[in-house]
This record gives sequence, C-alpha cells and structure tokens, in this order.
Amino acid sequence: MAGKTIGLSGALYDYYAAHAYREPEVLRELREETAKLGGEAQMQIGPEQGAFMGLLVKLMGARRVLEFGTFTGYSSLAMALAGATHITCADVSKAWTDIGRRYWQKAGVTDRIDLHLDGGNAVIARLLKAGAEGTYDMAFIDADKTGYDAYYEGALKLLRPGGLILIDNVLWGGDVADPARTDEDTTAIRAINVKVMADPRVEICMVPICDGVTMARKR
Repeated sequence: MAGKTIGLSGALYDYYAAHAYREPEVLRELREETAKLGGEAQMQIGPEQGAFMGLLVKLMGARRVLEFGTFTGYSSLAMALAGATHITCADVSKAWTDIGRRYWQKAGVTDRIDLHLDGGNAVIARLLKAGAEGTYDMAFIDADKTGYDAYYEGALKLLRPGGLILIDNVLWGGDVADPARTDEDTTAIRAINVKVMADPRVEICMVPICDGVTMARKR
C-alpha cells in the first residue's frame, strides 16, 4: 500500500510534497509508469518514503541491502541511487519486476541489484546456507503481510549488529486501529507491530510516513 503520507491531505499535503523531498527524474518516470497499473499501483511506496530510505542508506553508509517485495522497483532503485551497492531483492512477479529492470538499466544500477523470483523464504534459506548471516546492513520488508514475521526473523539473522530493518505498511491505512477489521493481513500487521515493540533484540521507532514505517535497529 502506498500513496500519500497518512493523516495529510489537501493544501497541507501539497505544501509538504513541495518541500519534503527531491525526486530524481528516473524515479519520477518509474512512479508515473507504475501509476498506470491502476489499483495495483498502490503497492508502490511514495516518493517521500523513497527519499527517506535513500537518506538512511547514506547516513548508515549501507552497502548490502535485503528487500522483501520489489514490485516495480522504486524502493530498490532509490536505495541504489543513494549508494547501496548490493541489493538482494525477493519477489514472485516477473511482470512487475520487469518494469523495475528497465528503470534499473536506465539508471545504470543493474549491476547493484540481484533479483530473485522465488519469494522471501527461499531467499532467506539460500543466503543463510551460503554463509551470509550477519553480512547485511539494511533490510526492507514490504511483501505479503502474512509473511512479515518470517521475513523479520530472517532479516535479523542476516543483518549485522547495528543493521536496520524497515517494516512497511505498519499503519495499514488506519485499519490496525479498527477492532472491526479482522482479516488476515490486518491481523498479521498488528501481530508484527506487537512483536517488534516487545522485542529486546532491537531498538525501534515507528515513523508515520506514507503508510507507516517501523525502524528496528538490531542490537
């Protein structure tokens, strides 16, 4: 789920969007092409979130990044442009990620992105078997919501101490605060929010940007 930062609308959002970030042209083009997908376009992160993630990459000096859920490649491209040199992407859709591949190539960052289309759990297992435990700087979780717990646990194993996990959609359009919403996805988001809040392995801060992002720093 993407779109405008939750809680901002009208003239205030317009002002925010005009002053909150600088969007590179190639990212703008990708965002506009993705918008043509219709309802599926809501799965793309917003440009303010892309800028936020890119700045985190620069502040951390993050080079190795793990991404669960690539969609059309906006987040991976934003992080590559910010300086990440090895981004392992886990997704399941060739059609959507093919859009991303075109823009990665256009931006000259294809060699920085390693895309896998057999899903997050398979990628975690393969990386751990290859001895990659503790070698990643950052992880971004934005795939199937019922898989969040497994991706979080896998990311914790693969991150170095001091590494950062970003968990997307933690506000879930406001549904997490509505007791009447008991569908699988909403329940899974609530569960990961409770788990991370109580997890002594990490330090956390939830940021209300776009649909909500939790930052969890591995101790």
